[in-house]
Amino acid sequence: MDFEVAIIGAGAAGISAARMLNSQGRKVVVIEASSRVGGRAWTNEIYGFPLDMGCGWLHSGERNPLVDLARAEGFDVIKGRTAWQDQWRDLGFPPDDRKAALEAWSGMSKQMESAPPTSDRASDALGPGGKWNAYCQSLSGYLNGAPLDRLSVEDFLAYDKAATQSNWRVREGYGTLLVRGMPAVPLYLSCAARKVRLTRTGVRIETDRGAIDSQAAIVTVSTAVLARTLIEFDTEMDDHLHAAANLPLGLADKLFFELSGNHGLEAETHLLGNPANDETGSYYIRPLGRSVVEGFFGGPGAIAIENAGVLDAFAFALEELAALLGGEIRRHLKPIASSSWCNAEWIHGSYSHALPGRASDRERLAKPVGERLFFAGEATNRSDFSTAHGAWESGLRAAQEFAQCYPANVL
Repeated sequence: MDFEVAIIGAGAAGISAARMLNSQGRKVVVIEASSRVGGRAWTNEIYGFPLDMGCGWLHSGERNPLVDLARAEGFDVIKGRTAWQDQWRDLGFPPDDRKAALEAWSGMSKQMESAPPTSDRASDALGPGGKWNAYCQSLSGYLNGAPLDRLSVEDFLAYDKAATQSNWRVREGYGTLLVRGMPAVPLYLSCAARKVRLTRTGVRIETDRGAIDSQAAIVTVSTAVLARTLIEFDTEMDDHLHAAANLPLGLADKLFFELSGNHGLEAETHLLGNPANDETGSYYIRPLGRSVVEGFFGGPGAIAIENAGVLDAFAFALEELAALLGGEIRRHLKPIASSSWCNAEWIHGSYSHALPGRASDRERLAKPVGERLFFAGEATNRSDFSTAHGAWESGLRAAQEFAQCYPANVL
């Protein structure tokens, strides 16, 4: 037997599982299909700026376990209020309209909680023809990566009740933090797992570099990878594959502009492009004082810019910013980076949401198979799904499940 446990995927869940088991002296190997560690946490260093192309916020900061990791590693954790729902100088979205829009969202949320629709479909809690329906859809895109008609009310409330409003950041980058968290265990990058088979004595994983045998495996890949059967499993896994299909990845993407010259934009401010358009961008201006604008698109907006292509996506964002700030801003903005998570090989999306009526599939996906296969990843977390810390916690849970089945020194 080559290893005690093979971990498939080197994102947050795979890293935390590897850390826990390595600290217990277990013989661990991590197999990662891509060429880097971090999964959907990816810090891209451009022009001296560490830009988070994927997750960037330490959500629920007071209880986020990655805050402790960041501090232990000497990273700079930034607390404080965010500007996300502000509108700089009230441009294009005056205070009365913002108040009405937020009340529409709050009303929908209260309806979900007090009298949830029998369909479990979030859009059924939204009044037809409402003035701020497009705004609510855009918020769902940012929060869930999906429109309200594809969103389970039960699932949404599970996250909403558990989350706090403390959204912190790490100056050096979320992806950089996770790379630092990777323990010194055998790590095979650019090594896709193609088949996972239960054997008489354990698990055999067939990869692009040959077969790896272990007593057990922890599977941390995205639900899109599972649902598309990009990895072939035995029939014992069929229930998990069906659960994964009911927990699809929504989509959220970012566009980054470099700011130059005397642009007059203040640090740590924000603009929503067009509150009447559910495909609009959310623009964070000079985050952490950097000379960049971070455009964020979720759900329908992210699909639209991916379908348009990178050049037209930047052109759309530039049009929205110019409509608010005036045409002069164009000469101060230079496109420098963008994400395309739908096309990210071995991920194919951003973060999971449960389809209506399918919230319980998170628990189905998390169940071990025959004390040989264990499952982790943000989609298996019942309340902190769609976050890096939720994935991290799921990796610890799966590692603990393995350890309970295979006590140390009894192998």
